[in-house]
Amino acid sequence: MFRKTILSSATAIALSAVALPLAAQDTLRIGVEGAYPPFSSKESDGRLVGFDIDIAKALCVEMQRECELVEQEWDGMIPALKARKFDAIVASMSITEERKRQIDFSDKYYKTPSRLVASKDADFEGTPEGLAGKRIGVQRGATHQCYAEKLFPDAEIVLYGSQDEVFRDLALGRVDAQLSDSLIAQESFLSAEAGADYAFLGGDHTDVECYGEGVGIAVRKGEDELRENLSKAIAAIRGNGTYAEINDTYFPFDIYGGRPEGE
Repeated sequence: MFRKTILSSATAIALSAVALPLAAQDTLRIGVEGAYPPFSSKESDGRLVGFDIDIAKALCVEMQRECELVEQEWDGMIPALKARKFDAIVASMSITEERKRQIDFSDKYYKTPSRLVASKDADFEGTPEGLAGKRIGVQRGATHQCYAEKLFPDAEIVLYGSQDEVFRDLALGRVDAQLSDSLIAQESFLSAEAGADYAFLGGDHTDVECYGEGVGIAVRKGEDELRENLSKAIAAIRGNGTYAEINDTYFPFDIYGGRPEGE
């Protein structure tokens, strides 16, 4: 995995300060997953780390809000937000029309395509015809489930609670292919020992109906001030270099608008 180990002193100080000395009522509770590396994961000591985690902290610093990160399993994210377990979701959640019927979103903070992964010696293509009768692993409730069910109606879609479980069963041969974010697949599986015998199958998938407009921060309906402040904070950290430093900690190119041509 491409990862710089040292941030600038200014950024490091900002990100280490999860909270600013504000009143308790100003605390912004942010739902995070902790099981989606390199965007979010847990260290052996229980600390939450990753791109999403650093972005959440940077946004709180920019907005001068005290932050509390609340860990939540992916398929319970939206219900937990609506139940007021937290105030916003920073968990690589794509902005889709279906989700916008339930919740609101900030502007995007990154956008990457999805791709299939299968064995290097797979004797099938990454097409609806090629995957007919095959087992495709996807994370339950993710946009990839929507797309897999839409594009591969004759395949068996196997659902998992986390992306790590999808990769595990692909390596064990329990599914024939998997569909996920291309960066997640590259960084967390194909670059690891477990993924040595696997490769991308076919090209990018960017279906707007399922994958939406990019990844944004989710808030409850009617929380317009918070939504607008988060969008302003995203623009601010893009402009002041904080976003670039966080991005470069995890990735060798700017993921804000997708992969460069030719990648």
